[in-house]
Amino acid sequence: MAEEQAGEERSGDTRTPRKAMTAVPPGERGATRIADRVVAKIAAQAAREALTELPPDAVPPHATVVVHHDRARVRVILELLYPSDIGGQCATVRHRVASRVHALAGMDVPEVAVEIERLHLAPPHGAAPGKAQGRTR
Repeated sequence: MAEEQAGEERSGDTRTPRKAMTAVPPGERGATRIADRVVAKIAAQAAREALTELPPDAVPPHATVVVHHDRARVRVILELLYPSDIGGQCATVRHRVASRVHALAGMDVPEVAVEIERLHLAPPHGAAPGKAQGRTR
């Protein structure tokens, strides 16, 4: 036999015969499951990206998520400078987290709860770092 048909064994070949490739309908294919901790890491990174200025001694943003099917409820914990536009920063974080989780994990994010764990007093403009401010005796 000069020509062998595709998928048949050759003599002395230990491989099993190949099966014909058939397309599996989309409804019968498996599903990709993204772990909750991966979604939490995406959310925390998105929160870091959304904040333009973090206090120098602040803990980076942390996120926890609850995933149910293709929906993720996210809680982000932040430390911010004060005084600042806290409401504006929270809105920016909410928007960025929801859009990045949707883009990278393909999940809808109906809720992003932002918790401010600590406010850091911002130094006055023009003040030297480490120099005492206010009234001292």
